Amino acid sequence: MLQLHTIKPNPGAKHRKKRLGNGESSGLGKTCGKGNKGQKARSGGTIRPGFEGGQMPLHRRLPKKGFNNTRFQDKILIVNLSQLERVFEAGATVDENTLRAVKLVQGPCDAVKLLGNGTLTKNLNVVVDFVSASAREKVTQAGGTVTVLSEA
Repeated sequence: MLQLHTIKPNPGAKHRKKRLGNGESSGLGKTCGKGNKGQKARSGGTIRPGFEGGQMPLHRRLPKKGFNNTRFQDKILIVNLSQLERVFEAGATVDENTLRAVKLVQGPCDAVKLLGNGTLTKNLNVVVDFVSASAREKVTQAGGTVTVLSEA
């Protein structure tokens, strides 16, 4: 049976501390395993990652490639039907302001998209910028309406 006093570390899991500079016969005397002179023998003598000894580094030798538009992309926040079911009462109007009031939408955003994850049993009047086909179907089946601002 496993008990606290019988637990032992796996073989090879515990290492002895390196005692540096304690005589040549220790194997780590004099230069302490750092070799003779040079930058890597000095204190603080580490070379930054990617440094190739003055040769033009690989990340600068290779050409830039591709295009990145993330700074200018519209930030679309996603809301699921399961969240609306949990927060709103039947007959409520759901738009960006009411979503912000109940903290389902936070921070800056350009648009709100409704996705159909979950089930909806309440009739809600939803006003959003984008809506998935499954979400639109589930809202109308529950007796609610969907108004898409980008279409209006």
